[in-house]
Amino acid sequence: MKSTYRFVIVVVLVAGLVIILNFTPQLSKRIHNVREETDLSFSPVVEESSKINAQEVAICVVVCGDRLDESLTMLKSALVFSKRPLKFIIITEENLIIAFEEKLSDWKVKVNKTFTYTVRPIKFPVKTDVFMWKKLFKPCAAQRLFLPALLNDTDAILYVDTDTLFLAPPELVWDEFKNMNSTQLAALSPEHEDPNTGWYNRFAKHPYYGKLGVNSGVMLMNLTRMRIFRWDDYVIPIHKEYKLKITWGDQDIINIIFHFHPERLYIYPCRYNYRPDHCMYMSVCTDAEKEGALVIHGSRGTFHSQKQPPFRAVYRAMQQYQLDTDKYENLLLPMQNYLMLEDNSNCGKVWKVFIIQPELHLSNNFIT
Repeated sequence: MKSTYRFVIVVVLVAGLVIILNFTPQLSKRIHNVREETDLSFSPVVEESSKINAQEVAICVVVCGDRLDESLTMLKSALVFSKRPLKFIIITEENLIIAFEEKLSDWKVKVNKTFTYTVRPIKFPVKTDVFMWKKLFKPCAAQRLFLPALLNDTDAILYVDTDTLFLAPPELVWDEFKNMNSTQLAALSPEHEDPNTGWYNRFAKHPYYGKLGVNSGVMLMNLTRMRIFRWDDYVIPIHKEYKLKITWGDQDIINIIFHFHPERLYIYPCRYNYRPDHCMYMSVCTDAEKEGALVIHGSRGTFHSQKQPPFRAVYRAMQQYQLDTDKYENLLLPMQNYLMLEDNSNCGKVWKVFIIQPELHLSNNFIT
């Protein structure tokens, strides 16, 4: 009886072992498949059916607080230099919507160019701390993190901070979409060029892109690819994990995402996002010295202070310019005059960075 019982037990154990051995590879395969379906790191970038409009440049800006005049000056600079139709997408607070619509409708009458615009209210995801997102770093800057979902009818945009100015046709930046490969979904410029003055490599307590990080002030965004990538699904978990370690808000979150997915990012040169960091200690953006800055970024209030006079000089000229007047007489010449005022700053030593492109596009024999 005992031998029969033992035999039954042995048979059961052997059968169980056989089942486990056969089932384990199938189970592992199923877990792997589920991971591929659910883990964002496995989200494939597929070829989208839509094509980025090569003729119309879509410029997006998020505006809150006292940034109305600054953002309008930026939009004016895009109109001054662009040779293609523009589409402005302004996302702002409710109390600023009327002011934008009045100014832009007035510009449409004055400007002999094709441009369209849409003004939309700020909108953060439901069931999140909206107040926290609005106050993360600059007012409402974090809205940019949720643009793929908010602008779900838009294929691609050139996102710029309010404190930027175009010194050349915006399409020169826009056309970088053509140079992105099939996996890249955004384009940015490096945060620094010199590791000795880099912020991320010296101070960051969180992951960041590459060796020196990236600056998010001028960002090409292929929204279609970002939606396929499920971009929005990254943002809140990353903030939850690193919120006590980030300093620069939305820019840090973008750096963290591209740290783990560097193949998704296209890098363009510093002249696409020229900042005081490129000249305040020493000149480190050689491309801009040779060819001029395409976009300047007056970060840390540089447009409104005397810390680096060339940034203020160019902003002052653009702010004062009236769109329905002569560009050469009323914009280029004042810009040159302001830049040539006595200036002993380090950025003043490379003042031609700020005028090479305006002289190219606003000279009397070039304006059409």
